[in-house]
Amino acid sequence: MKYGSKKVSYKALAAVFIVIALIGFAAIYTTGKTKPKDVTLITHDSFVMSKTQVQDFDKKTGYTLHLIKAGDAGALVNRLILTKTMPIADAVFGIDNTFAGKAEANGLIAGKLTPTDFGDVCMNYDKTWFAAHHVAPPTSIDQLTAPAYKGLTVVEDPNLSSTGLSFLATTVEKYGANYVQYWKALNANRLKVDNGWENAYYTDFSGSSGHGKYPIVLSYASSPADEIRSNGVSETASIMDGCFKQTEYVGVLKGARNPTAAQAVIDYLLAPAFQQTFPSTMYMYPIDMTQPIPSSWKTAAPLPGKTYGDNLDFNHDEKTWLAAWSAIFG
Repeated sequence: MKYGSKKVSYKALAAVFIVIALIGFAAIYTTGKTKPKDVTLITHDSFVMSKTQVQDFDKKTGYTLHLIKAGDAGALVNRLILTKTMPIADAVFGIDNTFAGKAEANGLIAGKLTPTDFGDVCMNYDKTWFAAHHVAPPTSIDQLTAPAYKGLTVVEDPNLSSTGLSFLATTVEKYGANYVQYWKALNANRLKVDNGWENAYYTDFSGSSGHGKYPIVLSYASSPADEIRSNGVSETASIMDGCFKQTEYVGVLKGARNPTAAQAVIDYLLAPAFQQTFPSTMYMYPIDMTQPIPSSWKTAAPLPGKTYGDNLDFNHDEKTWLAAWSAIFG
């Protein structure tokens, strides 16, 4: 998506302030002004851990947990790379399988990343909008280039967003040698590209709280469960052909001041009490599938029968894909 020069300047200025804030925190973190029992977890913006859960962690472990949110998964990894010589946290949550290779290649993680949850990245559509406009909703991402859906779809930038990169990988595998042609057709059909999932879903998507202008959004197969109204029916549904299985991880950051406490954070996120909160707070499936799943998910949030792109070599091919994407969408 191309921005005017005024927007670029504001965006760049905001980025500078964020970087300064992060470096400032890193300076405090690495110069010993944190206490020995402090542990810091850095996450993406969609991570949910209630005050009660933080207090529970503190009580059970004897540590004092601090949380930092650092944007979408792509922005999170980029900030960890920027500050890797002066780590700003002990543990990280929210690196997914689209960015795990980049994190490992840049030496961000001590040991291995541990999976915590998963979900399927799929297009969602606003059922009310399509019914009101007497347009049949698409059943495959193949149809998003058709004239009937011109100017109706919003996705996330794969340079910054894990869901955006998931969609990019989906199209690479699904369309093979023709993936660039597919992207060009999307661009010609006025695809909107947002910086991150929250803005796309909660601001631009017509089927959620923002009541935006776009009735098709890149989100998750589980998202319609969050749009169930008082009549027990969801306002949205997923397009099940053209999905990506996303797995999220937690890990200890290399150079962490308190790696033992960081491991305690990992253990807490993997324990049954926290695992069973993933569906209700983050609308993801727990990695421990013995935990209960909301009954409404059977109808509102079914898993797709097939996914694309989740086994591609992101670390090897991502730069080529992103360069081609950016050449089209700016």
